[in-house]
Amino acid sequence: MQEITTAIVFWRLGPYHHARMNAAGKLNKTIGLEACGIEDTYAWDTVSGSQEFDRITLTRKYSPTRAWRRELQQQMFQELDRISPDVLVIPGWVMPDAISGLYWAIKKNIPVVCMSESTRWDAERSPIKEWVKRRIISLFSAALVGGTPHRDYMLNLGMPADRIFLGYDAVDNGFFSEGVRKIVEGRESRVKRTAVQDEAREIGSRRLEVGERKKPYFLALARFIEKKNLPRLLRAYAHYRGKSLPSTLDVRPSTAQSTWDLVIIGDGELRSDLEKLSSELGLEDCVQMPGFKQYEQLPSYYANAGAFIHASTTEPWGLVINEAMASGLPVLVSNRCGCATDLVQEGENGWTFDPFNEEQMADLMLRISSDEDGRLKMGVRSRDIIAIWGLDRFASGLTGAVQAALSEPRKGAGFLNRLLLSVLIRR
Repeated sequence: MQEITTAIVFWRLGPYHHARMNAAGKLNKTIGLEACGIEDTYAWDTVSGSQEFDRITLTRKYSPTRAWRRELQQQMFQELDRISPDVLVIPGWVMPDAISGLYWAIKKNIPVVCMSESTRWDAERSPIKEWVKRRIISLFSAALVGGTPHRDYMLNLGMPADRIFLGYDAVDNGFFSEGVRKIVEGRESRVKRTAVQDEAREIGSRRLEVGERKKPYFLALARFIEKKNLPRLLRAYAHYRGKSLPSTLDVRPSTAQSTWDLVIIGDGELRSDLEKLSSELGLEDCVQMPGFKQYEQLPSYYANAGAFIHASTTEPWGLVINEAMASGLPVLVSNRCGCATDLVQEGENGWTFDPFNEEQMADLMLRISSDEDGRLKMGVRSRDIIAIWGLDRFASGLTGAVQAALSEPRKGAGFLNRLLLSVLIRR
């Protein structure tokens, strides 16, 4: 049987994409094309190391200019001509890397798989835009989507059910579970050896660093931008502590030991606003914002957290929730996150909430921090649930989509669709 060559386009190959590409490369010959080697959204270090795929960087650095788009298109066409893949896999249908790849594939009559994490409700929908999307979706031979809501939206856009596969949004579960296990085992070993000395030396002498804390904390990872809803999270946390809004709860944290701190990892344009709000709410001593952390640093934060919370008002999926669950944490997740339907089982591994309801967030924080046994059981359940949403699912879902695309008879794009593509690629 002739080996299938699959070319997969990503905007940038960060840690998540690198792990997925390695998983895919173990099953089929895989070539990864990244649109740019550097961009400003995520400050990831360049990912290197063992690779099961060939990697091609099309442009050195993203630039919001037409000149950069032309460079990207030229490099995309040149490399795809050279590779001549059997199937092209692209992320979505909007960004210039996706449109450039789709344009090339239609011109060369190569089947295309769409990777998507869009839902019906993650953004405002207009009839005209939805009409355009349906025309574009008709050009794809198959789709690899995140989960149930994403499959439903792809169906709504006209993709047949038997050509939609799940598993797009995956992380390296083993990296987080093993990283956390090693940290916890090391910490327990150190505690047993030096518990008495540490207690005498540290009590009252200094504030503990995150990795040394004696009690759990709520952990959030997010860019400091509007849709991540961090101001409401801070106000909900203040409500949880009983400092901001009057509580309607019958049970309140009764001691400093039972009241958790909040650690928010990330950075962005709203940092100064968030720091100001934290100060106004009197949270300086219990909220930490240690900045952006590289991928390799994250397990230590997950290992010492008590629960994970993600409060976005809109989120296509939310890969940090995968990470937290693989790390054995219960999760509190906004019901506007695309992953909530598939990953959060109410009362088993956490709860969902309305991201605009600060009191509901506070209630759930209190509920999870007040029940140690329940919290630990939820963490175990998180690991069980996320186990089937890892890299193997991405690789098998992608393989299914590629095979479906190859089995689908080619059909002409039609004049209107070709005209639409020509307009989109010249934006």
